[in-house]
Amino acid sequence: MILSMTGYGAAEGESQGLKFSVELKSVNNRYLDIAVRMPRSFLFAEEGVKAAIQSRVSRGKLDVFINVDGSGAENMAVAVNAALARGYADALKTVAELCGVKEDLSASVIARFPDVLTVEKLETDSEGFAADLGRILTAALDAFDAMRGREGEALRADIESRLCTIEEMVSVIAARSPETVREYRERLYARMAEILGTAGIEEQRVLQEAAVFADRVAVDEELVRLKSHIAQARKMLKEGSPVGRKLDFLIQEFNREANTCGSKCADAEVARVVVDLKAEIEKIREQVQNIE
Repeated sequence: MILSMTGYGAAEGESQGLKFSVELKSVNNRYLDIAVRMPRSFLFAEEGVKAAIQSRVSRGKLDVFINVDGSGAENMAVAVNAALARGYADALKTVAELCGVKEDLSASVIARFPDVLTVEKLETDSEGFAADLGRILTAALDAFDAMRGREGEALRADIESRLCTIEEMVSVIAARSPETVREYRERLYARMAEILGTAGIEEQRVLQEAAVFADRVAVDEELVRLKSHIAQARKMLKEGSPVGRKLDFLIQEFNREANTCGSKCADAEVARVVVDLKAEIEKIREQVQNIE
């Protein structure tokens, strides 16, 4: 399957009373560049996240957002400062004796004093959290790849269509090239006849000049190589990603052959076809930039 470098995927889950979400967003890039953004207290899982992504993504600039919500009661514990509570109780008894008032102590009264009760965050099981995070990351990657696959299929179809167009243009150039030589020979014969008259024309000289011209404008080798490049591009598209960089190099070869055809052409019709050919190759090059 051909995969686009542009995609988005997200998933949510829970671990040890923590609710968290994973979002992945990517754009085109020459190499794989992963940026993970997550709370500092969970950075122990960052390397695992990068390793999981690297096993499934080979190219693109990928931003990973991991948000953790630890506000749930399951992740918190209430602790009692026993020494401080006894100290407050003893102090209240002393105040009651000194002032000659009724001692009116209750747990709720003591609990209202500062720092008697504290809320503490439970320690996270790092291995368990990393395992749960990996499971949710896999779900986000599945959604991410599904979107990349849909876009990749659209790119593949577009490139295939343009390869067919290029193939037709190559056939037009191949059919027109011999006609170019024939027309040149006829023009040369007509010009010499106009100047020298029919009796003064050297047939051998006309044939020699036509042969030199044919050799100068011959594009047979370039057209054969273009056909070979078309077949190779189709094979790469069938193989699936990652082929973006290979296709990028191959399109450079397409351009090289097209430029050579353009420099050799001595016919207006062929020149027009070559211009259209180069335009199609450029459109393919732009699409290839999006392929992983």
